[in-house]
Amino acid sequence: MAGTKDLRALRAGEEAYVARIGDEGDIARRLEDIGLTPGTRVGCLFAAPSGEPRAYLVRGAVMALRREDAARVELEPGRPCD
Repeated sequence: MAGTKDLRALRAGEEAYVARIGDEGDIARRLEDIGLTPGTRVGCLFAAPSGEPRAYLVRGAVMALRREDAARVELEPGRPCD
């Protein structure tokens, strides 16, 4: 899908909504288990200077994700966060 952004695109302080998990298997299931499901609002709280790890706020809980795992979480294009 052209122009699709994933969770890695968020900078500290930015928020977006999850569109889908772009993979199947154990990692995708784990991401869904921690609350990253379509329609979920997620915010980037912290990104290390090296870009990894990153901390995200998901359903009131702070989660640290590796870049490769964050790449699997596709974001909804153009949906503003109030």
